Amino acid sequence: MINRDIEKLIADYMRPGKAMLIYGSRRVGKTVLLRQMTANTTARVSVLNGESMDTVAMFANRTIANYRQLFSGTDILVVDEAQNIPSIGQCLKLIVDEIDGISVLASGSSSFDLQNKAGEPLVGRASVFQLLPVSINELRQQWTNLEIVNHLDDLLIYGMYPEIFSIDDYQKKQRYLTDLTQSYLMKDILAIDGVKNSSKMYNLLRLVAYQVGSIVSYDELAKQLGLSRNTVEKYLDLLTKVFILYKIPAYSTNPRKELTKASKWYFFDNGIRNALIDNFSPISLREDNGHLWENFMISERIKLLNNAGRKFSHYFWRSFTKQEVDLIEETDGRLQAYEFKLSNDKAKEPSVFKNLYPDTDFKTVSKNNFLEWV
Repeated sequence: MINRDIEKLIADYMRPGKAMLIYGSRRVGKTVLLRQMTANTTARVSVLNGESMDTVAMFANRTIANYRQLFSGTDILVVDEAQNIPSIGQCLKLIVDEIDGISVLASGSSSFDLQNKAGEPLVGRASVFQLLPVSINELRQQWTNLEIVNHLDDLLIYGMYPEIFSIDDYQKKQRYLTDLTQSYLMKDILAIDGVKNSSKMYNLLRLVAYQVGSIVSYDELAKQLGLSRNTVEKYLDLLTKVFILYKIPAYSTNPRKELTKASKWYFFDNGIRNALIDNFSPISLREDNGHLWENFMISERIKLLNNAGRKFSHYFWRSFTKQEVDLIEETDGRLQAYEFKLSNDKAKEPSVFKNLYPDTDFKTVSKNNFLEWV
């Protein structure tokens, strides 16, 4: 059992009269996190699952009298898979407003669903958290740094979903990730209103998987898929809301020298990316190992900052002369530039970037020093 770093952050925000909304993809560990957070407490806990029709029926009678009868005496109300409950936002608002001393922990597998249904009614009454796959920092609870380095190739190939660490056989790992991609994650996609063609969405994911670390052309994707550019952009946005992809836009303060509107897309988990392209070959045999390293490092950095509750913005940078920086991180108004190298070679800072941003530190993140960064 791996304790999740974000648990402490959520606990710090919990208080009576407030709801904690926890989003994350399927199988990322939301249910386990809820159990861990309530396992050793002396508080009185009530646990419900939104996938149960009994739970849906309990919430359906949206009256103060009904909720007081059900939940008076409860200190912490836990609602797993909350997005399945109609009008869940109004329900939780009524509960935290009208029942003295109650706190709510609610989880959902799709931010699109849960934010739409819970976010607006709970403005001022809720804090939102994102649970991502296991991080390297969380692995340190059980593995030494040496073990992490020794298992690094496996992490790059099979990713960081919690269950993957309990599977020893490589073929079973591959089967797990393929099933996860084709069933659980696609289930979230198909649940999104307006998605009428799941095969197009799946093919879009595959195309993006082949372009990790490269600038993505929406027009080219649209042409290959037989969709409009607007539909491609809409689908990509929805894929961020089910926690499969995230977008890194271009950074620019000088449009005459830098790209301004381009974007790159990355996967929250390498294992999902490799399952989509059906490639679990060893790192030493792959032509895309540099892209895998880049995707892995950026995702790990996002996990670290997210789990600590730190605000950040990420960009890439590219000049019209094709000089490039893999990642620019903005935290607390300060810029830091990073280049990712799977080898231990040190990257050279692009001259155009150095002239434009002389006060920005430039660092190479390699196998030699990555543990200092994540």
